[in-house]
Amino acid sequence: MAKDVMCEVNSCKYWANENKCKASSISIVSHHGSNQARNSEETDCKTFEPKI
Repeated sequence: MAKDVMCEVNSCKYWANENKCKASSISIVSHHGSNQARNSEETDCKTFEPKI
């Protein structure tokens, strides 16, 4: 697993200083509802939760 996961979405509750993701696990899915994606624009981070 990657040592550091970078994230620029500072409205997420898992966002940390220096654009690091502090979630214990990360779930990313394809827009197509399958396990196929051709580029990053066809994916979504399901781990995202808005800051309260």
